[in-house]
Amino acid sequence: MRYIRKRKIHRIIYLWSAVLFILLFCSNLNVYGQDNEASIQDSINTLPNFKVQLLYNVPKESQGSWVALTVDPKGRIYASDQQDRGIYRITVNGTQDKPKVDVKKIVMPLSGAQGLKWAYGHLYADVNGVGIYRLTDTNGNDTLNKMDFLGGPAMRGEHGNHALIRTEDREGLYFIAGDFTPLPKHYESSRLESWDEDLLLPRIWDARGFSRGLMAPGGYIARIDPNANDWEIISTGFRNAYDVAMNQDGELFSYDNDMEWDMGSPWYRPTRIVHVTSGSDWGWRSGSGKWPTYYEDSEPPVVNIGPGAPVGLLFGTGAKFPAKYQRAMYALDWTFGTMRAIHLTPKGSSYTADVEEFISGKQSALPLTDAVIGKDGAMYFVTGGRNLDSKLFRVIYTGDKSTAPAEPVHDPKARAARQVRHELESFHGHQDPDAIDVAWPYLASKDRQIRYAARVAIEAQPVEQWAQKALDENRPQARITGLVALARMGSDSYHDAAIKSLMEMNIGKLSPDEKLGYLRAFALVFIRLGEPNEQQRTQISDKLEKYLPGKDDRVNTELVRDLVYLKDSRVIGKTLSLMRDMKPQPPEWGDLLTRNKRYGGTIKKMVENPPPTNKLKYVFMLRNLRNGWTIKQRREYFTIINDAAGQLGGASYSGFLTNIRDEALSNCSDQEREAVADITGVSLSKQPDFKIHSPEGPGRNWTLEEATKLVVDSLDYGRNYKDGRNAFFAVGCNSCHQFNGYGGNIGPNLQTIGQRFNGADILEAIIHPSAMISDQYSSSKVTLKNGNTITGRVIRTNSQVKVYPPDVKAEPKIFSNDEVESIKQVDVSQMPPGLINSLNPEELRDLVAYLESGGDAKSDMFKTKAELEKEKKDNKGK
Repeated sequence: MRYIRKRKIHRIIYLWSAVLFILLFCSNLNVYGQDNEASIQDSINTLPNFKVQLLYNVPKESQGSWVALTVDPKGRIYASDQQDRGIYRITVNGTQDKPKVDVKKIVMPLSGAQGLKWAYGHLYADVNGVGIYRLTDTNGNDTLNKMDFLGGPAMRGEHGNHALIRTEDREGLYFIAGDFTPLPKHYESSRLESWDEDLLLPRIWDARGFSRGLMAPGGYIARIDPNANDWEIISTGFRNAYDVAMNQDGELFSYDNDMEWDMGSPWYRPTRIVHVTSGSDWGWRSGSGKWPTYYEDSEPPVVNIGPGAPVGLLFGTGAKFPAKYQRAMYALDWTFGTMRAIHLTPKGSSYTADVEEFISGKQSALPLTDAVIGKDGAMYFVTGGRNLDSKLFRVIYTGDKSTAPAEPVHDPKARAARQVRHELESFHGHQDPDAIDVAWPYLASKDRQIRYAARVAIEAQPVEQWAQKALDENRPQARITGLVALARMGSDSYHDAAIKSLMEMNIGKLSPDEKLGYLRAFALVFIRLGEPNEQQRTQISDKLEKYLPGKDDRVNTELVRDLVYLKDSRVIGKTLSLMRDMKPQPPEWGDLLTRNKRYGGTIKKMVENPPPTNKLKYVFMLRNLRNGWTIKQRREYFTIINDAAGQLGGASYSGFLTNIRDEALSNCSDQEREAVADITGVSLSKQPDFKIHSPEGPGRNWTLEEATKLVVDSLDYGRNYKDGRNAFFAVGCNSCHQFNGYGGNIGPNLQTIGQRFNGADILEAIIHPSAMISDQYSSSKVTLKNGNTITGRVIRTNSQVKVYPPDVKAEPKIFSNDEVESIKQVDVSQMPPGLINSLNPEELRDLVAYLESGGDAKSDMFKTKAELEKEKKDNKGK
């Protein structure tokens, strides 16, 4: 009897153990532990009195790589994989010190959402390359069982469908789209009445083909109703902003991306926080076409951040944090694994900001993707993206400061200024008989956002009702603003009157900011209303030329731009003289090095030894002038380009310089070209001056495992520089990739690959080139209705499809949408597998060393063990 009872007890214990195991397995239950806490505090930087807890390791094979989060009314968190592993509901219970996490996959067949939002009783998902879905619990059993496809724009790739948030009036949603995303097919209205490229001088497309052919409006924000039937364009001209957030004042903000390939060029724009006001155009245009932030028809950022990859953005509203951190905006950077707290201060109708590092990885990467404030007042954030391992973290405050709900900052003057702007914005995008009378006085406002809002309100009204008021306006700033509006909205019948009105103004009495608006007004008249005749060209040149050079570099830049357009050769000597006195300036985001110790490599070198960006903006503009040069001036000009080529920049930097040089040469006479041949003959993409021989072999079909074992711990010394360089050419790497001054530009520039990847990573990219293809290099297969196919980089608009072949100098093939049967992204890299199969083990080691060293023949990798030991001994002696 005792034996039977004992056996029964064992069965019960076994049964309950099995049940517990099943529950743990099925629910992915994760219990926080002390060892976990210690390792997190050692690996993640946080501010004093804030603690980061690792809640959940996402199993990549079954649950993917998470990129979007949202919270439902019950406090559960929803997360989406970036690819096809589904959407998950996460419930966090337990205590603050011992949280318990339960993760369940929702039953609906949905994944790939780069934007999630629980709103109006539904879960909205903006799915990459597809559009917007709405999920609903119709049975009241706490299960999402109905899925409606609401449609909307769709763009496959990371630059397409992005975040969704509720509007300030809680009646709709804001939808944000990246720079490749087409406009909605049927948008109801737009708060911007007119957008275009608006470039006075010819653009240079990206030297590597990125966004070639892409025109305004670029990335945009739209307002939609809960059913996604009505679309209104709110703001345009973003590079690739991923998320939007709203503060306690009901104001909208975004964290816009940069184009890191442009670093070193005068049109590079660092990542930045922008205050998204109604009708704003942030001026992102492809290639060299990006607008300066001082353009009258654009708006400035709240603060520039620097290089990076913006992802999630949120305010601390609802967090159990001190008031300062409840009011803060949190900006997540994927590339550098940093979350910054952006502390806003009201200024006029907008804001200024201070930036503070809130969270960052100490040693290992922390590829942040999204964050939310939980119903419990904690912050939850996730890492992942691009098939990287994901982890779910929680941030709690452990200090003794009050965490009571914080009120908005009380600033009566700022609130009144915002109210004025909001009243003006109420006229945007539609005609109103009161708009002109209400908005006109504010065309001269010193508050740039109010002045901008007033102009957009005026532009929405019939031009004939206000054109003469703009031409006759006595207040200098109001006339400038009014003529910008007239150039944007008027017909060519206003061309002569607009020029006459600008010519009547006294430039010498204008402030620097007014001069910038004045010169932009001239440019917009030329762009939109028509070129000046010869008499006007001469008169305008004579009026502008005497103010060059001035004390304000921004004004000098726009004077040179206008004078080059007007073909005034006097600008050549004056501009070259300006450049002689210039010293390279560190980028304005250089202080990031003091805030974030992990910034290094190319970026650090650019800050410490900056390229001559301030000169290159003038070099870029002067390339258009054909006549009026002396031989001495031509030589000085091309010498500046050659000197600039010796500096570091982004992946497109050298290509841009090459294209500028080539265009300038095309405007030289035969005599001038001959006179500068000794300067321009030094190509930025050098031809090998050494013999290249076939690999000695014998090769083999290298697997990743075999190749990785070969290079691990074997590249520290003793490699052969010349053999590694030879292998680079012998297997054909130079055909597509530029490295160490050699090669093509079809694929990525590999110059800094050793700063970002180790030998194993480099081998994986070579052996499995199709494993991860960036949007910047992806191609699509276009099938026409006649059965023909063409593969290349695709840019699709509402009316046509452009297909750009790999050769960036080749013209695109253009088809109407009616000719196209289908467009499918090609998930196969243009780089063929098996490139290294002709190399023997030593040649493979030398190739990887050559790449990892950055082509530096003096690298330790190419020294003998004896040489390194001698150096170490000598240094110790010193």
